[in-house]
Amino acid sequence: MMKNLIEAINMDKNNISLRAIVLTAVGNVFSAGHNLKELQRSSGIENHKLIFNTATELMRSIIESPVPVIAKVNGFAAAAGCQLVATCDVITTADFLLLGEPISAREAYEYGLVTKVVSAEQLDTEINKIIENIKYKSRSVVALGKQFYYRQVDQSLLQAYKLGEEIMVNNINTNDGQEGIRSFVEKQKASWTHE
Repeated sequence: MMKNLIEAINMDKNNISLRAIVLTAVGNVFSAGHNLKELQRSSGIENHKLIFNTATELMRSIIESPVPVIAKVNGFAAAAGCQLVATCDVITTADFLLLGEPISAREAYEYGLVTKVVSAEQLDTEINKIIENIKYKSRSVVALGKQFYYRQVDQSLLQAYKLGEEIMVNNINTNDGQEGIRSFVEKQKASWTHE
């Protein structure tokens, strides 16, 4: 399953018409995590290393995706399934969610684990709103913002400000940076080149 997700996330990452990726599941389990049978000692340490290396590659694929990866959580998420959810850029969940120790979606929101909690009936509508919002933005500027976020996380506050300074100067000098400024000043809809 993890290899399939890695492949799906990376498949069209250079296609400028790709604007977002939504990870979801069918049924009442979003992800229960690793197959514990594969983690028994009898599977061997090399197999264990491969499993966790693949999990790391999956998380890296999400982080390095140039478009936002959205978790549409419509059921139980535990262990590595919770890690998968937490790695996504935007996390919208129906108002039920269990993470190992049972916690509600509302508690997960209060802890900062999820972005938004809606009723199960509103989940599709909310995800569509998020995607529509992303579609009206420059893909290249969104990608730049995502890259900046992950680069600045491990820096001191001053280093992060300096990096932000550099990225903002570079951003406003891109075609889409200038188009965003022009469209705002002229109160017109932007015409993005995604460059």
